[in-house]
Amino acid sequence: MMEEDGTSKEQQQAAGVGILLQIMMLVLSFVLGHVLRRKKIYVLPEASASLLIGLLVGTLANISHTQTSIRAWFNFHEEFFFLFLLPPIIFQSGFSLSPPFFANFGAIVTFAIFGTFLASIVTGVLVYLGGLMYLMYRLPFVECLMFGALISATDPVTVLSIFQELGTDVNLYALVFGESVLNDAMAISLYRTMSVVKSHPSGQNFFMVIVRFLETFVGSMSSGVGVGFISALLFKYAGLDIDNLQNLESCLFVLFPYFSYMLAEGLGLSGIVSILFTGMVMKHYTYSNLSRSSQRFVSAFFELISSLAETFVFIYMGFDIAMEKHSWSHVGFIFFSIIFIGIARAANVFSCAYLVNLIRPAYRQIPPKHQKALWYSGLRGAMAFALALQSIHDLPEGHGQTILTATTAIVVLTVLLIGGSTGTMLEALEVVGSDSPVESPLASNFEGNNVYISPDDEEPSSGNKIKMKLQEFQRSAASFTAIDKNYLTPFFTSQNGDEEDEAVPLTLKNVGLDDHDHYSS
Repeated sequence: MMEEDGTSKEQQQAAGVGILLQIMMLVLSFVLGHVLRRKKIYVLPEASASLLIGLLVGTLANISHTQTSIRAWFNFHEEFFFLFLLPPIIFQSGFSLSPPFFANFGAIVTFAIFGTFLASIVTGVLVYLGGLMYLMYRLPFVECLMFGALISATDPVTVLSIFQELGTDVNLYALVFGESVLNDAMAISLYRTMSVVKSHPSGQNFFMVIVRFLETFVGSMSSGVGVGFISALLFKYAGLDIDNLQNLESCLFVLFPYFSYMLAEGLGLSGIVSILFTGMVMKHYTYSNLSRSSQRFVSAFFELISSLAETFVFIYMGFDIAMEKHSWSHVGFIFFSIIFIGIARAANVFSCAYLVNLIRPAYRQIPPKHQKALWYSGLRGAMAFALALQSIHDLPEGHGQTILTATTAIVVLTVLLIGGSTGTMLEALEVVGSDSPVESPLASNFEGNNVYISPDDEEPSSGNKIKMKLQEFQRSAASFTAIDKNYLTPFFTSQNGDEEDEAVPLTLKNVGLDDHDHYSS
């Protein structure tokens, strides 16, 4: 009995020390980030600083042979990441989307859906061919596609913080941020689809892969949108916005995102996809049904939780990278993977930009320097790392360990090197210094136009079938915007949610988030 009491006391003490160290690292990260911003030191962005703090403390813990029970508190558990850290970050990403993001929604969807799918396939095929040519460690084809899916998850939080500090073009910021928001959801859906195909060899044909992916993605999206609509109707008719029920109003609002997440997970769908679309719908419809004080509270609350979770993710990841046992015997796999990822990112960005520019008028086209900035912004982060950790359980014979090691190296290199050189890249491409109000066609054309341009501004058709299909999609999107304005918004809201967006100058100061608002990926 005495021994059990002693063990329990030791475990409690270890828990206290572990949590204390985590809080200290969070405090250090926020203070260091503030100093870096004030000193305008862009070679070490906040996310990179948080990762380095985790790496440093993890290395010291290894050297000093820190007690195992304390170190256990820092192990990166993908379940903890997906259940507690990622949901508030992803919800805030959807909840904080502003008009410039929706004005570029067609382009964002093109990059995030088609582009991510293309990048994952290109990466997987190149890795497989590299193995066949004995350039790198050989993996089965489906496992190469799984690696391509998980490594296609981008996390440009480092780049976005520098975009805001330097004041880059608002449309470029919208494209990078918007792509990263949907990209995470797409990457998870692709990885899970490939994982199912791996575990059920009879389903290894292209048609079944597409069906499984659509089942996961569309089902999750529908679940999230449905929960968002239910919340809007509840807050519209429940009359919670009276003074003495504002606490209840805020509590219910905070619970709906997790309800959406757990519902999707319980149905075997993707909670991340679901909570992302719940965030979009709740901001567009439910938010305007809240009282003013509740609006201020929930906005501040989700921003706070997202910021804490995001910073902790990078610290958590850095510590685990230092503590994890990695297999460095396949250096060629790491080296060529980095090259192939760059090629796949180029295929993603430049092909999608070509499709977008195909139907945009000259003044709305994505210029080459923005395309290069988009290509450079494809950093990898915690999402790729978490999926790589999961691959250890999904893949046999040490293949998952090889993927984890390669992913770890890619995450560290992209966050530290590419993230640190972003400021130099932006200045070289001459896309900085645009933080003044922008009077652009984007602003004037946003009304009644969520995708590309309004039908009245279309360029004459060249007869190209692809272009005609894209223009057809554009008209459908414009029609949906009209339906939303005339039917959905009046039905789901008690007031016009667009009122507060009127006469707001289009600048990076009001288009989106502070530095920690997106995880990134």
